[in-house]
Formats: sequence, structure tokens, C-alpha cells
Amino acid sequence: MAPTPADRHKQPRGGLQLLVLALGFVMASLDTGIMNVAANALRDRLGLSMSGLTWVVDGYVLAFAALLLLAGSLAKRFGARRIYLVGLAAFTAASLLGAAAPNGDVLVAARFAQGVGAALFMPSSLSLLMNAFPEPARRAKILGIWSAIVSTSVGLAPTLGGLLVGTLGWRSIFLVNLPIGIVGLLLTRRVVAAVPGRGSALGGSGHVLGLLALGALSYALIEGPDKGWSAPFVLGAFAVTVVAAAGFLLRERASRTPILPVALFSDGSFSAANVVGFLFNFAFYGALFVLGLFLQTARGASPVTAGLQMLPAVLVIPVGNMLYARIGLRIGNRVALAGSLAVSAAGYVLLFLILAPGLPYWTIAALLAVTNVGSGVSSPALTGVLMEAAGREHADIGSATLNANRQIGSLVGIAGMGAVLTAAGGGYRGAGYAFALTALALAAAALTGWLGVRGRR
Repeated sequence: MAPTPADRHKQPRGGLQLLVLALGFVMASLDTGIMNVAANALRDRLGLSMSGLTWVVDGYVLAFAALLLLAGSLAKRFGARRIYLVGLAAFTAASLLGAAAPNGDVLVAARFAQGVGAALFMPSSLSLLMNAFPEPARRAKILGIWSAIVSTSVGLAPTLGGLLVGTLGWRSIFLVNLPIGIVGLLLTRRVVAAVPGRGSALGGSGHVLGLLALGALSYALIEGPDKGWSAPFVLGAFAVTVVAAAGFLLRERASRTPILPVALFSDGSFSAANVVGFLFNFAFYGALFVLGLFLQTARGASPVTAGLQMLPAVLVIPVGNMLYARIGLRIGNRVALAGSLAVSAAGYVLLFLILAPGLPYWTIAALLAVTNVGSGVSSPALTGVLMEAAGREHADIGSATLNANRQIGSLVGIAGMGAVLTAAGGGYRGAGYAFALTALALAAAALTGWLGVRGRR
């Protein structure tokens, strides 16, 4: 049947809404990918140690992970579009601060501020996407296209980062966010419909305990390799992590206004999605952090060369996204999620077994490309599982919970991989151990997805 005039009018607006809501994710994804190539240059230019460099990368992730649940509550209370706009503005301003940073301490502060902004706009964007595309069949296609847009930015980020650092210097990696942020702010107000807020408690004490637990854990994992795992401050940080986490769980069980959607966790698919999200980001971003350093320190690549060499490994992610868009509804999210994670795990196992100084670059690139086609299917399938379990009513807090768990996974993965590199002395040996840990995390995620997710379509 031919589309009606009303349908034809809605199509371009829907496409523009999709593009605008992807801009925030694109900006944050570009920044994360660029940072992995720029890390070595930052260490040289600012005289950063491995722990200092890890703080630059993980400071962003820490603020992001710690505030995502609060951001979900704020979106529910004040409206998703309003919080999305505040987050975009904060991220753009923090990028300007990062570009002007005179030393490592200011740069870490700017990265924390970027994390705050990203925490505000990430869950809101998913909620706005759900509101704009409520039909399940169309939403499955939109999720694939949306993930492809974001993943393309992830794929191009290392090359763009290498070119920027190699030609304009490291400050340019922050300046690139300014035009994206400004365009996103202007267009969001014009084409994205506001979602009314619903009064809800924010649960301030719970957020404080969560931030304390994550901050202490980050300190212990990042400073442990440098100060020693038995150093008093490191042991104290681990103790604070345990106490704060226990306090958070007790508060959630006793409170009438829990931060986490306790009722949703009774759904096995929702719980499994959150476990898979943690393990997936642990593996993906931890391995990406290692890869950028490995290509430059162990194989002697320049930032530009390293960016180009990472391109085949990450540019295939949109291929997986589009594959999900074609098959996700047909085979179901459970099969798509578990199968793609298993493929990724197998690729890293093989890479660990054959990684050696004489290994040709194209062998490494081909194996990483295979693993990341799997990652491209996993990401939208995981989002689909979450959206099915949470429904439109709980989209804000459900997406915030998933993103929080994923970012905690990134936080622990980057810090953990940094610790592995330091303990193994870097080079091929350190990268090999890191890739083995990546494979283990992905295999555990595949098993969790298969056993924990119900077979919905």
C-alpha cells in the first residue's frame, strides 16, 4: 500500500530525530575512541605515569558510571529532553576546558566534567528514542541503524584521533567536540519532542554511597600497580569499596524509594542484560585501551599509523549493527546476543594463542575485525533485551541501569587491563595476557546471555 501524505511527512522527521539523538552518543564515542590513540601522546607531552594516564581515561568513565542512575532519575523527574540538553551543554563546555588544560590535573578534572555531561545525556537519548519510535518492528530497525551511526563514529575515532594528534596536537581531540555539541543543542530543541517529567525521589544517600564505592575501587585498581597492592591507601580503598557497596545494597533493600529498579531485577532477562553489559564493556573498552598502547609501544607505530591500523578492527562494527537490523527480529535477541559474544570470545582466544613479535599486522587486524563484527551484533541485541524487559514505562531507569553497569565494566576493564600491562611489563606479553582476559570475559557474557535471557522475539 502506498504511503499516505501523513506518512511521507513523518518519515524525514523520524530520520532527523534519529540523527539528532545519535549526536550525543557520537560525540562521547568519538572522544573515547580518540583517547585510546592519543593516550601515548598525552603521556609524553604531559609527563604522565601509567596511573596518571589511566586516570585521564578512567576519570571520565568514573563520573559517567557513578552518575548514570542519578541521571535516569533526573530524566524521569524533570523530563528526558531537558536533561539531554543539559548533558550536551556540560559535555561541550568540559571539552573546551580539556582543550585548554595546562597540565594533567586540569585534564583529569575536564575528563570528570565530560563524564558528568555524558551521564546526563546518554540514558535520556535512549528514552527519547523509545518515545519517538514505539512500534516494535520499526524500533528493531531503528536500533540497528542508530547503533550503526554510533559504531561508525567509534570506527573512525582512532583514525581521526591519530590524524588530529599527528597534525594539530592533542588539544584538537577536545576541540572536535565543540561543533558537534553546538549542532546537537540547536537541533534537539527543534525536532525532538519533549517528554513530560514524572515526580520521583532522587535517593541522594544511595547515589553518594555508589559514588564512594566506585571512586574507591577506581583508586585501588589504578594506584595499586604503582603504589603496591599492600600499600595502606590501596588496602584502605578496597575496604571503603566493600563498606560503601554493602551500605548501598542495604539502603536499596530497606528504602521505599530504591535507586535501582528492584522489581525489574526479578525479570531474569533484565538481570542477565546487566551482567552481560558489564562483561561486554569490560572486554571491549579494556581491549581497545590495550590495543592503542600496544600498536605504539610494542610495534613502534606513530599516532597516525596506529589510528589507521585500528581502522579495520573497529570500522566493521557497523557491519554487525546492520546484520542485527536484518536478523535480530527473526532469530530473537537471545540467539543474536549469545552467538555474537561467543564469536568474539573465540577470536580473542585465537589472538592470544598466536600473538608474537613476528606476527603480521594483517593477521591481527583480521582477527580483531571478526571479533568486532560480533561486537556489532551484541550491542543492539543487548539494548533490545533491555528494552523488552523494561518496557516504555521504565525506559529511563532501565536504560540508566544498563548503561551504569556497562560503564562500570569499562571502568574496571580499563583499570584492570592497565594493571595487567604493568604487571607483565607491557609489550607482547602484556597484550597477550590482556587479550586472554578479554576472551574470558566475553565467554562468560555469552554463557550468561544464553542461560539468562528468555527467548523473546
